[in-house]
Amino acid sequence: MKGRSRRVGRTARKRKRKREQSVHSVSLSHQLQYVRLMKFLHQRGFSSTLLQPALFSDTGRGLKTLQTIMPGELVVSLPESCLLTTSTVLSSYLGEYIKSWKPRLSPLSALCVFLVCERQRGEASDWFPYIDVLPYSYACPTYFSEEVADVLPAGVRRRGLEQREAVREMHSSNQEFFRTLQPVLSQPIEDVLTYEALRWAWCSVNTRSVFMSRPSSCFLSGPDSYALAPFLDLLNHHPDVQVKAGFNDQTKCYEIRSVCGTPCYEQVFINYGSHDNQRLLLEYGFVAMNNPHSVVYVEPDLLCDILRGEKSLDQKMKFLRENNFLENLTVSSEGPSWRLMVALRLLSLPQTLYHLWRPALLGQVVDEKTEVRSSQTARTLCQQLLKDTHIALDKISQLLGQCGGPVREQLEVVRALRQEERWILENCVTALRDSVILEKETSSCKANIGVMS
Repeated sequence: MKGRSRRVGRTARKRKRKREQSVHSVSLSHQLQYVRLMKFLHQRGFSSTLLQPALFSDTGRGLKTLQTIMPGELVVSLPESCLLTTSTVLSSYLGEYIKSWKPRLSPLSALCVFLVCERQRGEASDWFPYIDVLPYSYACPTYFSEEVADVLPAGVRRRGLEQREAVREMHSSNQEFFRTLQPVLSQPIEDVLTYEALRWAWCSVNTRSVFMSRPSSCFLSGPDSYALAPFLDLLNHHPDVQVKAGFNDQTKCYEIRSVCGTPCYEQVFINYGSHDNQRLLLEYGFVAMNNPHSVVYVEPDLLCDILRGEKSLDQKMKFLRENNFLENLTVSSEGPSWRLMVALRLLSLPQTLYHLWRPALLGQVVDEKTEVRSSQTARTLCQQLLKDTHIALDKISQLLGQCGGPVREQLEVVRALRQEERWILENCVTALRDSVILEKETSSCKANIGVMS
């Protein structure tokens, strides 16, 4: 995969080629669950001899092409009859219960309930061949144990808790509706629609669905854009790949078309979007190695800790918050983002220069002294983030020596995220140091020129 920086040297390119050459795959197409899946899809009108399920040494399960895919070529075309949508749910045995229930369920809740009920039915379910190839659990923060959540970056930990609460809310607020479904279930409702079962279904929809805008149903509340796409959802993400994807109203198929092509017998990738690794972990349960979009987020609480004791700090933070300047503050390997430096420039202003707050917010350079101070604060900020990352990595190493199974898998994902953050922060600190040295040299040259003149 791509190097950590957009500009890759000769050594890095050699390593990249070596890494690509060492990747190997094992076909999964002969396994019973995939044989059943393909039979299920063929019965619904899907036909494809181009792609084959395989297990890859670097990414795990994915799809391999059996022939060269040319730029612009159609990679996969999945008929609408193969897609699992709210229309599928409303036309099923659950339809009459959902249609008569008020308050209306959300499209997400309807899909989650359907998945749980279908999994409980086992091989009696029409969708069993698909459900049988879905993961049993996910490496998303919603699944993380407390000890794993504790070593996440603060922002990811907070949003992971929010996701967990969203699932708990879905479970608790729909208890009365769940009880109406007892006639269609072979087990007690409290043993089927559990929090754990809904968490699995929620992650299945959240991590594997494709976007497919649909007309709102009068039987459901809110926008409806989820579609589960069997087989197609085996395609893995790569940040460098470009594809064109969407539902074709003329062919009535969800289609993915390659932009750059793929050599024969290699893994076919798609692109989930220009997401950094924190977003990928939160939404999909993995991190992409050497992700060019990766950044480290700076939380407002850390800004307050670094600048504690500064006069008018509370007023400045309030001003930044009111102007939506405390969100998406980041650093990359090349240095702090523009938004972060604007915030630090304002926070570095003396209390007496209130009239310069608005110009600073617009990105104007106030004076050289403020610029130097904001750069120093940025470096202190990165050093603190780097220290926190080292502490987290040490704790992860200790935990890895004590556990196994799903917890180990969770820790490995978090470690990959933290290791990349360490690399970003180390490079950012170096970039800031070089910037300070350059500024000093420039100032010295200006002074010497002034003396000579």
